[in-house]
Amino acid sequence: MAASKRVVWKGAISFGLVNIPVALHTAVSESGVDFDLLDKRTMERVGYKRINKATGEEIEPDNIVRAIAYDRQQYVVLSDEEIQSRLAHSTQTIDIESFVELADIPLVYYERPYYLSPLGQAGKAYSLLRETLVRTKRAGIARVVIHTKQHLAAIVPQGRALVLVLLRWADQIRSAEDLALPEATDLNQKELAIADQLVETMSEPWQPERYEDRFRAQVMALVEEKARTGHIEAVKGSEAGPAGGEGAQIIDLTELLRRSLEARKKDQHAKQASKRKKPGEKDKDLSL
Repeated sequence: MAASKRVVWKGAISFGLVNIPVALHTAVSESGVDFDLLDKRTMERVGYKRINKATGEEIEPDNIVRAIAYDRQQYVVLSDEEIQSRLAHSTQTIDIESFVELADIPLVYYERPYYLSPLGQAGKAYSLLRETLVRTKRAGIARVVIHTKQHLAAIVPQGRALVLVLLRWADQIRSAEDLALPEATDLNQKELAIADQLVETMSEPWQPERYEDRFRAQVMALVEEKARTGHIEAVKGSEAGPAGGEGAQIIDLTELLRRSLEARKKDQHAKQASKRKKPGEKDKDLSL
């Protein structure tokens, strides 16, 4: 899917004395199952209304203002113009404040990517920043305002493009320190060695097109079936084991890894044998 040519924002990347005019484009699109809400009694659509919580009355958009709670039951009302006045400079610039090792940014900070494209005669400066980031393996950490909201962001190279990735602020990240996470001290070298082999046999180049939203495809197939037939067959679930019987088996981790590795090797051998088969050659008939 091609990047959107629609410009979300125009401004300039600023670092040191360098100014690079750029445009911001959406890099991702939302997908998934889009459910509508209906009243099951009448099959009429259910909408959303903005309601005055004190009176229960619906409020017209023109009568709604932005406000920040200042004290208990006390608010300070801010107009869009007042908000913009405080962010006047920031709304037009992506201010790079520092450069950090790209590998040092934890994954939990990444939120949403945008493509940056150069404007006017900014191609050379754009290329210079991109290639510098590639060679130094750095990311530019900046602040940017989009739709009256300031974001922390990282500018990273991807192919011929610069990508602006919105980051979460530090106070938005929850710590994992309170979770019951295991240490690595109880792992032995045999388990680690077999696990390494299993990962190696399952490794392949990154091909994102191989992966799809299976849940969405299954739901849409179900919708198609119901629309076509007017009814739906009962879906059989996975077969449950017999009630009672033996308790849960404790499987040795090394044995589990070894089985996985053997199954993976058999699968690879089968694929290689299939590739060696001559075009048009049929499998031998093994039936009696």
